[in-house]
Amino acid sequence: MEVPVKKLLMTAAALAMATAAQANDTVKLQLKWVTQAQFAGYYVAAAKGYYKDEGLDVTILPGGPDIAPEQVIAGGGADVIVDWMPAALAAREKGLPLVNIAQPFKHSGLMLTCLKESGVKTPADFKDKTLGVWFYGNEYPFLAWMSKLGLKTDGSPGGVTVLKQGFNVDPLLQKQAACISTMTYNEYGQVLEAGVKPEDLITFKYEDEGVATLEDGLYVLEPNLKDAAFDAKMVKFVRASMKGWKDAEAHPDEAAGIVMEADQTGAQNEAHQKFMMGEVAKLTAGSNGALDEADYTRTVKTLLAGGSDPVITKEPQGAWTHQISDLALK
Repeated sequence: MEVPVKKLLMTAAALAMATAAQANDTVKLQLKWVTQAQFAGYYVAAAKGYYKDEGLDVTILPGGPDIAPEQVIAGGGADVIVDWMPAALAAREKGLPLVNIAQPFKHSGLMLTCLKESGVKTPADFKDKTLGVWFYGNEYPFLAWMSKLGLKTDGSPGGVTVLKQGFNVDPLLQKQAACISTMTYNEYGQVLEAGVKPEDLITFKYEDEGVATLEDGLYVLEPNLKDAAFDAKMVKFVRASMKGWKDAEAHPDEAAGIVMEADQTGAQNEAHQKFMMGEVAKLTAGSNGALDEADYTRTVKTLLAGGSDPVITKEPQGAWTHQISDLALK
């Protein structure tokens, strides 16, 4: 039987609309670092079908030491990124309109880990020492802390010498630096796994020093939030991601296994990933995904208190929103 042309056209139009809708439900997530339990919630959400249940096709893009999430999203390579708030706010002040739409991490895991034999007992002892620091946006909390201590970071007498730290903890093991940057859930464990005993170390948690800033939030570009379809997609993404995070908190060993399966480099160690997930769960605990305004205010104050060279020079406007998390958490 011959099908009317009008019906064929209507069918074709319906298929085109369905294809467009499917395309609109794709999401590219750029991570801040390589595939590891730091990002377990997203991998769990993907592996257990939480994204699929929301009608999303999510591509998780690993990061690395030379990948800046801000640059990736600015170039159109991602819809949403995982970023630390200092880097996001610094980028916003420079013209990249990043907005925090969710905050899975409630606490900071950043610290400086020092060899006791270096003579460092308190932050006052950083003077004239070499300190390992990550860059690509990770240096901002460190710079804010040094400014608070009144220590220059240019290597001049009475200040500190900054060693650009890479992917490993070798600068501490090889005694190239008195202290290095570590995360409670990652590099600190690597130092211990290398055979250094806890009693031979002294650690300074940024949170304990009053210079903690928010880490691992979800950020998008502000103009995109004016698009209703994009907003709806992000609501589904945040809802599924937080389901993944709470699942990972409840089942840390299983989450570590899922991360191991997702890692295509073969670089990760299962025991270390289990250690990492146990520590990460302490940082996501207490967050339902919505940004706590008090935590945001604390971060901004820390970044503004930089003396003559603050990380940001003015109070940000419009740098966060609850419009996505409010709907996602209903």
